[in-house]
Formats: sequence, structure tokens, C-alpha cells
Amino acid sequence: MKTFLFIFTLFCGLLSSSAEAACRGKIINPVTDVCWSCIFPIKLGGITLASGKNPDPNTGANTFCACTSGANIKVGMNMSFWEPLRKAEIVRQPYCFPSLGGLDLDVGIRAPAHGRTPSKTAASGRTSFYQVHWYFTPWLFVLEVLLDTDCLEQSAWDLAYMTELDPLWDDSVTTFFLNPDVSLFANLPAQAACAADCVASTTSLPVSELYWCGGCSGNIFPLTGWIASHVHLPQASSLLVSRFLMKLHRQGLQWAAYGKKGQCGPYLEPIMDKSVYRTQMVYPARTTDKVDGRCCYPIGASTALWSSGKTWASGGEDAAYLIYRKRDCCQGSGITGI
Repeated sequence: MKTFLFIFTLFCGLLSSSAEAACRGKIINPVTDVCWSCIFPIKLGGITLASGKNPDPNTGANTFCACTSGANIKVGMNMSFWEPLRKAEIVRQPYCFPSLGGLDLDVGIRAPAHGRTPSKTAASGRTSFYQVHWYFTPWLFVLEVLLDTDCLEQSAWDLAYMTELDPLWDDSVTTFFLNPDVSLFANLPAQAACAADCVASTTSLPVSELYWCGGCSGNIFPLTGWIASHVHLPQASSLLVSRFLMKLHRQGLQWAAYGKKGQCGPYLEPIMDKSVYRTQMVYPARTTDKVDGRCCYPIGASTALWSSGKTWASGGEDAAYLIYRKRDCCQGSGITGI
């Protein structure tokens, strides 16, 4: 009898481990899973061609513009819109790719897995750790939604970054070289200022000057996968999207494309402007059902607006977000010089 109980217990343990290790996912359908109203408003020369409910920052782009490239000159009017060009995947199991249908692609390099403290105490909040995958998803270019593709990022759909291969992602000490300014914000006044960013990002747009704040989700620094105050998956995953955007801006891998400087092409911006990004959850549940006319939100907006029913045990504990970037572009005719 004891032998039977031992074998039965061992079998249940193996079954449980196998269930936890299973990689689940879904390939995103751009027709049904993407909230296409998030690309609005679309403006041409200051005139709104298509409006939307989402707040739109004033980037200071010129109404009329001219761009030069060698002997070529393009003259026209500014066209602005929001481009869904990246996707971030937040996962517990290393090398698990929910956006690829639950593909488990272990390359043989060890990477830290998800961890979480079991309960919240008065001494410290719950902590957690996740890995992040970064995709190029230029849906407007791929689907040819806008006629003038010169204004769109013309890249292939691709997996561009995996934190499993990044030694800085789980090391708060080493990543200090990437964000040395974190030492300026490790004080109560700096943290208290983030309350204002939480309110601003929820009601309108985040405060760009408070770039160390992740709004209602937490602190953007340090740029690692460790969450100091884990509330639930939507909050933690939203914060990691913000952090990873800032991390890629610092590394020169994510460029800005708004304002006067962006009218003729993307440019380096080491300190990300939070107001020119929007995010939309597409996995494990898509946020295509509009709340107050919106289904995507600024960085740092309260997840209480949309988090209900967006996570569940066994199959709903990883997340994927589509990221929209504000784009200003010089739309016009080209002239070839002699």
C-alpha cells in the first residue's frame, strides 16, 4: 500500500510539473485581434481625416514640410497617425512563445524562469520575474492599409529580441550601466511624483518629464525583469512593456518618429517619450471590446480599466501586447535634383 501511494504521489507530481511546463499560445489574427481604431486620429496638414477617442499628443510637427535625401527633395504636408509596429511578449517559461502558437524553442542556453513570492506582507510587497520577447509587427505595411507606404516602417514580420539571451535582464547591478540615472530617483519625492503620472496617464496622457515613472503600474527603473510590487498579471506585464521600451531606447534599438525631427525619418531618442506610445493586450485575451470608446491605453494608465477577465490559471498567465507608436511623416511629392 505504501508503495502504491508513493508511486501515485510521484505520478501526480510529474503530471503537475508537465502541466506547468506546457507552453500555450495563439497566433494573433490581425483582423479580429487588433483594435484598428487605435491608429486614429489620422491627420493630414493639421486636418483630421479620421478621429478617435484616444488622447493624441501635440508633437509640434510642422504643417508643411520638406525632406532631402542626396539630390532628392520631397515637399508636402505632415501626416500623423499611430502605427502598430511592435509586439511584446511577457512569459514565465524561458523560450516559450505564445504568439507563435505556444512554440517551445529552447536553444540550450540556460535562462532564469518565472519566480514570484507567495504572499504580500507588511514588510515587503510581492515580487516577480518574467522574460520578454520582442517582435517586429508592421501590420499597416504588411496589410497595405495606408496607400503611401513611404510613411510606414517597411520591415518584415520578425522575432527581434529575446531576454533569455540578455545577461542584463535579470541582473539589477550590472544593468546600472544602462540606467545610471536610477540613483537620482531612489527617494521619496521622486516616487511620490509618480502618483501624478498615474492620474495623468489614466485620464489623458502620461507626463513625459517623469520618465522614470510607469504610471499606475510601478517604476520603469531598473530596466530588468524583476517586478518589486506584483499586483496581478495585467499590471506586471504592462510595466514590463514600458520598461522594455525604455531599455531598447537606451540601447539604440528603438527609435522615435514624431515631431519635426521625425517628419523625414526615425531618430535616436535615449530617453523615451511615453506619450507617443499606446499598448493593447492581444493575449491571453484581446482588448477589442471598447471601454469608454477605447481598447488601447497610454503607458502607465490604470489596468483597472480593462484587466477584468484578462488572466486565469493554467493557460492565461503569459501575456502579449501590441504597441502603437505615434508617427509624423512628410507626405508629398518628390523632386529629383540635377
